Amino acid sequence: MDTDSQWVTSMPEVYDTCLGPALFAPYAQHVAAAAARLAPRRVLELAAGTGILTAELLRTLPDAEITATDLNPAMVSWAAGRVPGPTWLQADAQRLELPEGSFDLVVCQFGVMFFPDKPAAFAEAARVLEPGAPLLFTVWDAVETSDFPAAMVDGLTAMLGDGSPDFVVRVPHGYHDPERITADLQAGGLVVEGIERVVLRGSSTVEELARGFCLGTPLRFALQERGSLEGLTRSLREEMTARLGAGPVDGDLAAFVVSARKPS
Repeated sequence: MDTDSQWVTSMPEVYDTCLGPALFAPYAQHVAAAAARLAPRRVLELAAGTGILTAELLRTLPDAEITATDLNPAMVSWAAGRVPGPTWLQADAQRLELPEGSFDLVVCQFGVMFFPDKPAAFAEAARVLEPGAPLLFTVWDAVETSDFPAAMVDGLTAMLGDGSPDFVVRVPHGYHDPERITADLQAGGLVVEGIERVVLRGSSTVEELARGFCLGTPLRFALQERGSLEGLTRSLREEMTARLGAGPVDGDLAAFVVSARKPS
């Protein structure tokens, strides 16, 4: 597991508490509502992280059997305690040890970007889906279209110059071309039904956002090579405050909601 997809020790808790409400909860509600309209009985969630979408799925699909997975043991451990009820498994989305045709919905919120071989992951999703069943997932649009990560990236550049870490631009916000997404889904044997750009609003404080990005994501590993995490987090908070303002802040978030289906 490389550092682009690694969460260790306290990182899941910081990620969940500092970034979850601002960045991921708005889309969790959106995706869970879309999943509920499909009325699935057996749901597989890939790259479930700290269980932010999982909790919403439990709320909107109280009668469904939900299996939630993540590659990172630290994430699975934290999420299983945070969101009891589903079956929690450590699993690689590119090599699922699950029976063929065993789910009637596969969902993934902001995890596809981390899969090194996306067509392979889509092929695995197709394998475990029933014929005709859907895959539903979200990916971020380019970083400059979402106010909070854009302010973070601009702040890091102001602090560190051209050598600032590019993790957020390259990975979480690096998979936003609808043509590439379509080609990867088709390579995985799925039929694309829709790619909808959805803009929602997030709310937080700059202190929480800076702490979340610096200490709760794989950006942490690159920052550790450049100086004191505490000092860099404090400097980033100041830079982001200059861009977003002090106190509670609101911002636009832009993502694509993608739906595809296994052929009947």
